[in-house]
Amino acid sequence: MDLRQSRTAGTRMILTKIRNSLIAGLCGTSVHSLLALVHGKTGPLPEFQPNYDIQRGLSWLIGTEISPSVAWLLGFVNGAVIWGFVFGQSYRLLPGKSPWQKGVFFGVRAWAAMGLVFFPLVDRGIFAVRLGLGIAPAILLLVMLLAYSVTMSLIYHLLNSWSDPA
Repeated sequence: MDLRQSRTAGTRMILTKIRNSLIAGLCGTSVHSLLALVHGKTGPLPEFQPNYDIQRGLSWLIGTEISPSVAWLLGFVNGAVIWGFVFGQSYRLLPGKSPWQKGVFFGVRAWAAMGLVFFPLVDRGIFAVRLGLGIAPAILLLVMLLAYSVTMSLIYHLLNSWSDPA
């Protein structure tokens, strides 16, 4: 294989990994969004609506009200494109040998960031304790983020195993 063929193969591999990370992010975001939708309609914690908090935070950030559909769309793009790409780029560096372990690690980190940074920013307190619901919001958020990250990790691993020339 000459240098040009090697570069072409390397570029193709990089583009395949990026495609796989976006597909995996889309799958993880779809699972997370479905859980959020079910929770929003029938959830055990009607006072805890993280998607509404995100909408409120975005409205505050841009200085005007945004529609719930725009907030959902931005959440979808964020989870599928941005975090899917970040996940794909960091996958080989995540601790754990299995995609389950990597997904759990990524999800727990996202959960900590949401609980320690995002919720205080939208005046819900650390892990939304200001809602007065105890640890229930933190547990619900953890379950939803683990569903997202483990799904994303499993799909990413599966797509890469199908894509790798062996």
